[in-house]
Amino acid sequence: MQSSLLLSPIPTTVKLNPTTTHRRLPTVSSVAAPPSLRNKTVITHSMPPQKIDIFKSLESWAAESVLPLLKPVEQCWQPADFLPVSSQPYDQFSEEVKALRDRTADLSDDYFVVLVGDMITEEALPTYQTMINTLDGVRDETGASPNPWATWTRAWTAEENRHGDLLGSYLYLSGRVDMNMIAKTVQYLIGSGMDPGTENNPYLGFVYTSFQERATFISHGNTARLAKEHGDPILARICGTIASDEKRHENAYVKIVEKLLEVDPTGAMLAIADMMKKKITMPAHLMFDGQDPSLFEHFSAVAQRLGIYTANDYADILEYLIGRWRLEKIEDLTDEGRRAQDFVCGLAPRIRKLQERADERAKRIKPHGVKFSWIFNKEVMV
Repeated sequence: MQSSLLLSPIPTTVKLNPTTTHRRLPTVSSVAAPPSLRNKTVITHSMPPQKIDIFKSLESWAAESVLPLLKPVEQCWQPADFLPVSSQPYDQFSEEVKALRDRTADLSDDYFVVLVGDMITEEALPTYQTMINTLDGVRDETGASPNPWATWTRAWTAEENRHGDLLGSYLYLSGRVDMNMIAKTVQYLIGSGMDPGTENNPYLGFVYTSFQERATFISHGNTARLAKEHGDPILARICGTIASDEKRHENAYVKIVEKLLEVDPTGAMLAIADMMKKKITMPAHLMFDGQDPSLFEHFSAVAQRLGIYTANDYADILEYLIGRWRLEKIEDLTDEGRRAQDFVCGLAPRIRKLQERADERAKRIKPHGVKFSWIFNKEVMV
């Protein structure tokens, strides 16, 4: 899910859901401070309890329409499919590792910064499963519930788990990165958790995951493209395969929101507007390596410069989802729902205009180098 991506560029303050009681406590420290001092948030259950019945009524639909988007384990790829075979004679294994390292020789340090950031974000998977399991009406109540919503969450987690394992193993064998600092960053990130503003509300949660899976698909697709251009077809296949998983997962979450728009158009429209009003906070925004207090911002700047994930991609995703969900054509909305519809459908041009202004300001700022612990404190321009 959850690729290492930029924060939303739009600073809107429109309030569209006055019933939500999402309250932030005073900020104690910067975003990159140790986890115990991070921003604290009081999460409330903003979905009316009676709407839990909607998700109960959709269980059969989820079993028929969502669960088939999972792949049987025996048909899934596994990390070892892409890596040197460690059980073969040492000389052969050593040759395969050498070939892997030779292929990475033309990949730049800034490319490895982005690849590491993607891998770290994937490795924070326990946080993402926990987040989904906070959502009212769809959580896994027992840890092994046969409910279709719970079944999806566990199996989605199992499929996603392979992503970080594969990228981490490849990075380890490449010899290009400091695995100790990477491991520390993962530990900090999982310990910090995340607050995407979903408020235990599955309407908000599934809007968030729809956006995130689309963003991850784009990010991994672009790392695949650059790997191929710079002579590493196997890494390109790795990143492309992960992107394919993310696309399939995107389809599942998008279908869920699509169904909610059908059965509760105003409720779903308000949720989409609420998440876009808050801005989609990327899951790795609390990234910290114990050294750089602005690690996520620096990493995002490199991703933007390389074209892995940009502010324009954010607007593209929004436009894609508006079209996929046919938001401009949704009818049977309350007055509040129509205001939310107007807000969401008019948002992408505003984002692009703000980004144009930001790009103009950025041109007047002299680029500077930042040392990344992940690549042995080498300096990369941001």
